[in-house]
Amino acid sequence: MTSFSSFPMREELLSAVAALGFENPTPIQQKVIPTLLSNPRDIIGLAQTGTGKTAAYGLPILHHLDESVREIQCLILSPTRELCMQIQTELNKYGDQMRGLKIAAVYGGVSIAGQIKEVKAIPQVVVATPGRLIDLMERKVLTLEDIRYVVLDEADEMLNMGFREDIEFILKCTPPDKKTWLFSATMSNDVRNIAKRFMNQWEEFSVAAPNVTNENIDHQYYVTQHHNRFETLRRLLDFTPGIYGIIFTRTKQDAQEVSEKLMKMGYHVSPLHGDLDQKMRTKVLDRFKEKQLQCIVATDVAARGIDVNDISHVINYELPDDPEVYTHRSGRTARAGKSGICMSIVSPKQISNIRQIEKLVKQRFHKSDIPDGAEVIRKRLFFYVEQIANAQPEEDFAKIYYDTLQDEFSHLDKDLLIKKLLWLQLKETIAAYQNSDDLNAGYEGKSRGSSTGNSARLFINLGEKDGLNAQRLLQFICESTDIEPNMVEKITVRDLSSFFNVPADAADYIKEHLINKKYKNRKIRIDEADQIRSGNRQGGGNYRGGNDNSSYRGGNDNSHYRNNDRPNDRPRYSGDVRTHNKKPGGGRDNRY
Repeated sequence: MTSFSSFPMREELLSAVAALGFENPTPIQQKVIPTLLSNPRDIIGLAQTGTGKTAAYGLPILHHLDESVREIQCLILSPTRELCMQIQTELNKYGDQMRGLKIAAVYGGVSIAGQIKEVKAIPQVVVATPGRLIDLMERKVLTLEDIRYVVLDEADEMLNMGFREDIEFILKCTPPDKKTWLFSATMSNDVRNIAKRFMNQWEEFSVAAPNVTNENIDHQYYVTQHHNRFETLRRLLDFTPGIYGIIFTRTKQDAQEVSEKLMKMGYHVSPLHGDLDQKMRTKVLDRFKEKQLQCIVATDVAARGIDVNDISHVINYELPDDPEVYTHRSGRTARAGKSGICMSIVSPKQISNIRQIEKLVKQRFHKSDIPDGAEVIRKRLFFYVEQIANAQPEEDFAKIYYDTLQDEFSHLDKDLLIKKLLWLQLKETIAAYQNSDDLNAGYEGKSRGSSTGNSARLFINLGEKDGLNAQRLLQFICESTDIEPNMVEKITVRDLSSFFNVPADAADYIKEHLINKKYKNRKIRIDEADQIRSGNRQGGGNYRGGNDNSSYRGGNDNSHYRNNDRPNDRPRYSGDVRTHNKKPGGGRDNRY
């Protein structure tokens, strides 16, 4: 087997690599490093996240650098701040014994003044996010005219984030004879187009089959209605005591909202997304790496800089739009030869997405039932029992406190003491789950609010004068709440108001997501139909009988309600499905 010591690298690098404990290169390193050391031509390296790509290009870069020359010789472009810092840290480790080596990292989200000072010191290597690099170029702080090597790290992710124009502008500013090394997890059409425009007769290196995930990962999915997503997440966390993982959301807003809800409930979690400043993001990552947090709730972009080997679980709060992104998410667990679990929370209509991802990763996913309350309680009971059984109290603790404990508990028999200890640990779990609903899809939960059987009838102050008919109202409701269309029935649309039925266990969720939204400059009011009727009868409101002007699915309702709200703001959908498909304009990295 090839070892690092067999590579014809500079002595300083061989010594540093040995000191770091590196012995055998990963597959991508084994393929790429010899070529780049002997013949540093244009190349494309295709390998998944976590396969050692930084060393694959970093060691050859440092080997060819002349640290005695005061000019920027190498530019490394990266999609995120975290990855920039990670690359800088790794390269500093490799070049620890190279005297005069300077590596600067420049990225958005922090003051530019300190980075200007670093660049003016003329490092040999600059690691940058595209947006901040262009800011420095426009300020004439640096130029790329002496660049010998350009590395595009995570090229597919940079293009997915909308950095195409920035990357093209940067590459046009580099010398035509520079060497370009492009590293990517996937070879999309966008990546290939960049290569065709800016690279010369490149050689392509690929390891393993494209997008094949680690065989040590157990892929599980849980099917629930969309409005039960958060409660399902909470139940999975409670059913997995000792979890150390990442919860992936599709938007920054979801990451913030989900983490805030969990924190209020006592979970040790924190959000990680681009709206946090750099100081806070660094603090969150440090707490996570020190295991002060059981989970972080992160967007795909923010999670790019996380480099932790012992993550036990990845949870997809919602599947990504791009199936290939799933491989990046799941690849965060089962590293360094360990096993891991990737859980996905899906709605019934997303089963086809699961099948598509199965074909992509060439592994069968396991459909698992969302545990009921009794299972959660039992699982946590066994967890605490095991903790007690394996506890090793310090000898000094027993000596100091034994007499006090003996006096306090000597009158209790052993069985009663055990019951008391376990009750203290489990009473909150029991209170939360002893009457819990079944969250598996297809189950109609306990009726809440105004309902007929398991159905609740809701009022909304939108109607035909807002340009709505039954189908358009259905579309608006589903897009604003992400519920399934078949959950909305008996739609009745009148001039200024409408009524519709939903499952009773979804009524509160729908009201929460629609209230205070706006549609065509009109603030939305939504409530249960019985409360609207009752309020009008008692208070002499604008309720009047009348014939339905437009009905859908056989709805029948003779009520009418006028509302005179006239807000000025334009409607804005704050959900995560439609907004996620819009790529960020301008590609500036301080948005992430």
